[in-house]
Amino acid sequence: MPADPNPASPSSLPCPGCAAELKVAALAELLWVCPACGYHFPLAARQRLEQIADRGSFAEWDPGVGSRDLLGFVDRIPYHERLRLARERTGLREAVLTGAAKIGGYAVAVGVFDFRFMGGSMGCAVGEKLARLFGRAAARGLPVLLVVASGGARMQEGCYALMQMGKVTAAAVSFKRGNLPYVALLTNPTTGGVAASIAYQADLVLAEPGAVIGFAGKRVIEDTIKMRLPAGAQRAEALQERGFVDIVVPRPQVAPMLARLFGLLGAGEQGGPGPQAAKGEDDGSGAAEDGDRF
Repeated sequence: MPADPNPASPSSLPCPGCAAELKVAALAELLWVCPACGYHFPLAARQRLEQIADRGSFAEWDPGVGSRDLLGFVDRIPYHERLRLARERTGLREAVLTGAAKIGGYAVAVGVFDFRFMGGSMGCAVGEKLARLFGRAAARGLPVLLVVASGGARMQEGCYALMQMGKVTAAAVSFKRGNLPYVALLTNPTTGGVAASIAYQADLVLAEPGAVIGFAGKRVIEDTIKMRLPAGAQRAEALQERGFVDIVVPRPQVAPMLARLFGLLGAGEQGGPGPQAAKGEDDGSGAAEDGDRF
């Protein structure tokens, strides 16, 4: 599991890429990119928003939507306990944070996965939040940005989780019929059902350097084909060479790159529609109701 930079981290930590001992305060100034080897540390969802969204522009949608234990699933601990622990650890109700924001002055509908929440896995609530994200974006005429970090479908929800692949794919396809841009930023890792169903629906696929991207993990693939994968086969750079990723963007360049892209893609005038709800539309910011648990 990737490192977990957060305010409770020690004053220094080793870089997973080169083992250099790095000061946390200095890393934060460098957007959590190792100055020695360029390793991109994973980010929490709100950290990511702080880096890419204009200050104070993010308005969250559907904060009360969260999964519940539909199957009474137990592995080492019950699923409902895993959900409780993930919520305490992250301060999030689910593995994806959605809402409206501005990037370089352009109004955008944004979804950001948080890998700390059960590996960024997609269960019923994540699927619902993403479907609502695309629906609201279409209603408001906003482009969509999805920042992905996921291990795939959430096994604790069984087939209910797998069904979300079709649900979010249909939502993205419906959204794209309105000729609105959809941009995805793939971070480390982007795998499983999330990669297969929603990440590659984007009109433009960006990726951070060194990100692991693919459906199955390296060990599963090698056990299946009885061969060793070439070094770096599932890294962002290799996928760019083969046309699966449009551009690999170092983290300091992500925000200006997104602003430029949304401008070129006709995302509307700077200072245009903001996070407010369209007339007669739920803004998604209310407290959780019983119907908000999936």
